[in-house]
Amino acid sequence: MRVLSGIQPSGSLHLGNYFGMMSKMIAYQEEHELFCFIANYHAQTSLSDGKALARGTLEAAANFLALGMDPEKSTFWVQSDVPEVQELTWVLSNFTPMGLLERCHSYKDKVVKGIAANHGLFAYPVLMTADILLFQSEKVPVGKDQKQHVEVARDIAMKFNNEYGDIFTLPEPEIDEEVATVPGLDGLKMSKSYGNTIDLFADDKALRKQVMRIVTDPTPVEEPKDPDACNVYKIFRLFLSKEENSALRQRYQAGGLAYGEVKQELFETVRDYFAPHAERRRELLTDLDGLRTILARGAEKARWAASKTMKKVRKKTGLAY
Repeated sequence: MRVLSGIQPSGSLHLGNYFGMMSKMIAYQEEHELFCFIANYHAQTSLSDGKALARGTLEAAANFLALGMDPEKSTFWVQSDVPEVQELTWVLSNFTPMGLLERCHSYKDKVVKGIAANHGLFAYPVLMTADILLFQSEKVPVGKDQKQHVEVARDIAMKFNNEYGDIFTLPEPEIDEEVATVPGLDGLKMSKSYGNTIDLFADDKALRKQVMRIVTDPTPVEEPKDPDACNVYKIFRLFLSKEENSALRQRYQAGGLAYGEVKQELFETVRDYFAPHAERRRELLTDLDGLRTILARGAEKARWAASKTMKKVRKKTGLAY
């Protein structure tokens, strides 16, 4: 099955990014045909600093590769290195009803939060549709907040196909309910916007400070505790096997467990889990020319797949004359 997903190069990665999307993408490359990209065009809707975007793009690519993305097993590239996506965005814009975009709640939510209303933000779902349809994606793993955009992609694809025949594969959204929302330090969804994250590649001092800030209740040490009501447990369980999870739950329920104790264990677990990945990340960011070479090869693979779709689109729409 062909699976597609992308991540914006916007700031430090945290556990929510890793368990909510990245680890799943890395696993997909073992069983499916994975297309995964750094969505730097999309990032422009919220980031206008060119130097920051360029630096963030390289860091995001290094993060993915360090965490296990294998460019030999997947197609991994930077969005702007495949110009066909912008060409298809224009073509699809002429099949996108205004009302369809006006109903997208993501645009409304961002405007309410103070992000300037502009055409890029409004037409974001059309660019996302082009990302999806250009590579004939069958499955698109997304968070709950992006499900509507995949539905928009299906609507646009069906309208185009009704006009010109079966050109585009109709994509299906996939939401993993288990990790759709990774809790932050305060129990809300982990997000840079909320300032409640645990970063993947923070140094020991910063990481320990973040973990120790996790909000807990005032239950005395000697009393039994409900693991399902504890923010520390909700994060810790993401790292545990079934047996380890069961053992931790028993410690909570038996009483005598101090929150400071389990926070220290969580700190050590996060630190040790990402330590080898952090070393690989440093190597990649030390050799930027080598990193760019990896991305250029990925773009070649992506453009080869994109060209097959665009050949059909140009012929059917009359752009190939």
